[in-house]
Amino acid sequence: MDSIYTGIDLGSHSIKIVVCEKKNDKFNCIAATSVRAHGIKDGQITDTKAAVSSVKEALKDVEEMLGFKIKKVIACVPPTDCKMDILKGSAEVSDYNCITGIDVSNAIGDALKDLNLKNEELVTSIPIGFTVDKKEEIKDPKKMRGSKIETKVVISTLEKEPLYRILEVLKLSGLETVDIAYTSTGDYYTVKSKRLDELVGAIINIGETKTNVAIYNRGIQIKNSTIPVGSKNVDKDISYVYKIDLKTSKKIKETFAVAVSKNADNTDNIEITNTENETKEVSQVDISKVVEARLKEILKLVKNEIKNLTNREIRYIIITGGLSEIAGFQTIVDDEFGFVAKVCSISTVGVRHNKYSSALGVVKYFADKLSLRGKSYNMVEDNDINNLIKETEVTENVDENITSKIFRHFFDD
Repeated sequence: MDSIYTGIDLGSHSIKIVVCEKKNDKFNCIAATSVRAHGIKDGQITDTKAAVSSVKEALKDVEEMLGFKIKKVIACVPPTDCKMDILKGSAEVSDYNCITGIDVSNAIGDALKDLNLKNEELVTSIPIGFTVDKKEEIKDPKKMRGSKIETKVVISTLEKEPLYRILEVLKLSGLETVDIAYTSTGDYYTVKSKRLDELVGAIINIGETKTNVAIYNRGIQIKNSTIPVGSKNVDKDISYVYKIDLKTSKKIKETFAVAVSKNADNTDNIEITNTENETKEVSQVDISKVVEARLKEILKLVKNEIKNLTNREIRYIIITGGLSEIAGFQTIVDDEFGFVAKVCSISTVGVRHNKYSSALGVVKYFADKLSLRGKSYNMVEDNDINNLIKETEVTENVDENITSKIFRHFFDD
C-alpha cells in the first residue's frame, strides 16, 4: 500500500489540512480543506475549546472527502522566538561496515543525547551533512561502506507552553501528533529542489497577522524573524477607507482588488454599503491603490528584515501565504526585489493555493526525514480505509508530557 500522510496547520485565520499519498517518490494531494479558525491569535491558542471545535470541523470536511478517519497528523507550529544550535554526533557502523538507516539514526541520536531542555522542547533536528571515515559533506550516507559515521545537526527549540497548547488541541480533537515542524520548514519543503539546496535564500510567509521571514543556507534554516503585519492589515485598510466591516473588506480584497493599481480596470466597479448604510460605487483602481500601498509596505519591511538577518548574498526569495494569491502579486514583488524573488507556485497535484504551503510541506519534510533514516511509516491503516467514518471519540484527559513519544519511531529499531 502507498504511504498516506496528513499535515495540519493551525493558523490564526484558518485551519488547513492536507492529506497526501506518496507513490514512487511523488506526492499527490488526495484531500485538502481550509476552515475558519477560532480560538487562535497570532499562531497561539487563546481558547482551547473554540480551537478544538475548529479542528473538528476541518477534520469532518476532509474525512467526508476521503471516506475514512484521520487519526494521525504532522503538526505545523509557528517558529516565533525559536532558538537554534548545532550539535555533533557519531556512531560506529554496525552492519559489516555498510551504513544503514539505523546507523544514521544512531548518529543523530548521539548528537541529541546530552540535550538538556528545561522550559523548551525540541522541534526539529536536521543534519547538515555526514562524514564517513573522513569523507565529508555527504548528504545521505546509506549503503556507503565505512566504520564510523559522524554528523552535525541543526536543532531548534520552542518554549514548551505555547507548543503544548497546540498539541493539547490536537489531542482533544482525537488526533495523535506523530511529528512537529515549523510552518517555515513546511514552506521550504513545498518548493525544495536540488538547486535551492545549494543556495542561500529567504522564504517569506505573509500570514493573517504576521509575516515570517526565514533564512535558509543549503536547505537548512539558520535564521528566523517575525514582522507584526500581515493580510489582516490590508483588510483593515479597506475597512477604514470605505467604512465597511472586515468580512466585506476581506472578500473585496480576495475577489475584486489587484496588487498593482495601474493594472486595474477603471471601468470595473463594485457597489458597497458602508456601516452608515450609505451605498456607493467604487472602482477597481481605487480599491487596488489601497491594497497596493499596504503590500509595498509589507515587502519593504521584509526586505529590511532580510538585511538585518544576514549579510550573505541572497540568491532566491520565495513568497507564500494566502495574500500572495492576489492577482498581480508577482508584479509588485518584481518591483521591490527584482527577478531574485518569486511567488510560490505549488506543483503538487490536488492542491494549488499558497495558503496550503506549510501543511503540504511538513508532509514532504516528514517523508524525507523517514527516508534518511531508512524507515517507512503510514498514518492510515488498511482497515481504516475500508471502514466507514465513525464518530470521533475524544479523550478529555491530556497527558502532561504530550511530546514524549513524538520522535520515538525515528530512533526505535
